[in-house]
Amino acid sequence: MLPGRVPIQAVQDRLLATLTLAEKVVCLTVGLFLCVPQMCGCSFSTSSQRKSQFYTDPTEAVKDIPSGATILVGGFGLCGIPENLINSLLKTGVKSLTAVSNNAGVDNFGLGLLLQTKQIKRMISSYVGENVEFERQYLSGELEVELTPQGTLAERIRAGGAGVPAFFTATGYGTLIQEGGSPIKYNKDGTIAIASEQREVREFNGRHYIMEKAITGDFALVKAWKADKAGNIVFRKTARNFNQPMCKAAKVTIVEVEEVVDVGTFSEEDIHIPSIYIHRIIKGDCYEKRIERRTVQKDLAEKPKPKKDSDILRERIIRRAALEFEDGMYANLGIGIPMLASNFIQPDITVHLQSENGILGLVKPSFESIYVDISCVCAGKETVTVLPGASYFSSDESFAMIRGGHINLTMLGAMQVSKTGDLANWMIPGKMVKGMGGAMDLVASAGTKVVVTMEHSAKGGKFKILDTCNLPLTGKQCVDRIITEKAVFDVDKTKGLTLIEVWEGLTPEDIKTCTGAHFEVSPTLRPMQQV
Repeated sequence: MLPGRVPIQAVQDRLLATLTLAEKVVCLTVGLFLCVPQMCGCSFSTSSQRKSQFYTDPTEAVKDIPSGATILVGGFGLCGIPENLINSLLKTGVKSLTAVSNNAGVDNFGLGLLLQTKQIKRMISSYVGENVEFERQYLSGELEVELTPQGTLAERIRAGGAGVPAFFTATGYGTLIQEGGSPIKYNKDGTIAIASEQREVREFNGRHYIMEKAITGDFALVKAWKADKAGNIVFRKTARNFNQPMCKAAKVTIVEVEEVVDVGTFSEEDIHIPSIYIHRIIKGDCYEKRIERRTVQKDLAEKPKPKKDSDILRERIIRRAALEFEDGMYANLGIGIPMLASNFIQPDITVHLQSENGILGLVKPSFESIYVDISCVCAGKETVTVLPGASYFSSDESFAMIRGGHINLTMLGAMQVSKTGDLANWMIPGKMVKGMGGAMDLVASAGTKVVVTMEHSAKGGKFKILDTCNLPLTGKQCVDRIITEKAVFDVDKTKGLTLIEVWEGLTPEDIKTCTGAHFEVSPTLRPMQQV
């Protein structure tokens, strides 16, 4: 109970003591008085009103989920997943589920367990990631997978909870998402059994947008930090992710929490999701809280390992990429080289790093001696720390920042880039599918500078910079700059590529031999810069 607050029951008792029986009857008759427990037989105790919604056994909370149901499952990687509720579905043996979740955990944890038992028929996700069984089942035709850009997925869920049937977004225009034909289910021979539908396209203010339909579920399985006995809930750090919008988008929302507290423990303004959205609550007895990528800074006294040639080339890209940072900018960095570039931000500038799973103000991983928090991970599922003044938020809020053009710089990797800035980085049909994650949303953001960092050539010397990409696109005419270990190109959406920097010892002629597209050479061509 917060200081200065009086329980409503105490207020009622005091009022009751001041009234005669006749006055009580009159008040009740005209509806001017609050429900009086002693006279109408109902309890004003919040815990009593909510008692039927609180469960002690997670299996009891999910036992009425039928086969064929659509379930919304919160979490990002392994952060904020409803462990106990997922394990309970294993026990009920429910089949043919459609699971809406950003990803499917890992092979032996989270939703990966339900994939192993073949209880899931279709996944609606943005990212396959490193879940080998997820990718195997999809490519072998055992599992239907509707891959959806991460921001679009978050907004489809948010719209579903808000009663908005559809919306238009620039994300995915000019890709398989808009054109249709993306494989949802393969036949055993590798042909496509079920393909995605073409999206409606409209033009607003000179830009093309595609229509996306809202997502709702029969049940939502959500992981929160705490609930009070009124059913209000709060989340911890990046564990909000998809959990928060999913609370609102299902007919029945089931939340597992680590702690149930008394009403009044949370200040009203600190509640993340009010009780109106919550139907069932279970206090989890056991949480493994497995960390997918436990990333820490090594002790400064530890002797660094000798660098391989590949490490040296990679660092060359990283050090050049770090020059893209400007004082005060807001930047989103992809997995790998882009995120490593943050290690070389110059000390005299401030860069606000945004991670699409719900952080603004993240910083390097903590040192080994500092507690590693599973509730604080970046988009690469790595444990991170934050700077003073940082903030946490849900996935739908994160992509509002991105789609709204509030991010100044996006840096990400690529499999291929065309001479006019088309980008491909999310799948090789029939062979490798990692999913687009948030990349389609990031590169579709108006006003955001898009920088690609990648090795200049693929294995065997195959071109990665081409006249036209031959892999499925992530975005059309979206790349502004390409940084490799050999060169830096500026990209003009109509004129094409211009070589602006070249690594010491190389010439424009050398770059032409390993580039599959024509480019102009800047009259101010200079040696490749480094931090």
